[in-house]
Amino acid sequence: MEFTWTFQSFDELTPAELYSILQLRIEVFSVEQNCVYQDADGKDQDSFHLCGWDDKVLVAYCRLLPAGLSYDHPSIGRVVTSPHYRKGGYGRLLMQKAIAQSAAQFHDSVIIISAQLYLKTFYESLGFEPVSEMYLEDNIPHIKMLHKG
Repeated sequence: MEFTWTFQSFDELTPAELYSILQLRIEVFSVEQNCVYQDADGKDQDSFHLCGWDDKVLVAYCRLLPAGLSYDHPSIGRVVTSPHYRKGGYGRLLMQKAIAQSAAQFHDSVIIISAQLYLKTFYESLGFEPVSEMYLEDNIPHIKMLHKG
């Protein structure tokens, strides 16, 4: 399957694109994971948004945050794949593109993520290393991980 990939600042997103992003994030992070938290955290406006589209359907998404917004180095967050497209390798493809795009956009080879603990092995396979003990974020076990391009 061939996707269209877009990489945009918040101001470049159309209302329809933003709606799709928020819809997918709520579908997975709030409804599927049964987690009540403030998704609209005020960081989207200063982030860049990487989207994988199957026509007008958002398949995979993450946001790239510049250094200083969440951590001392750039970070990747809100990594999500549509439940209808899982097991197709799209999460790995999304993260490979995000890592490359982060280095190109921010000119920093270090990336920090706050990963859900159950995905630790997945992120390790992409070159991330754990740099913290497990901690709870929104009552879900997480671990801070570092990628040194």
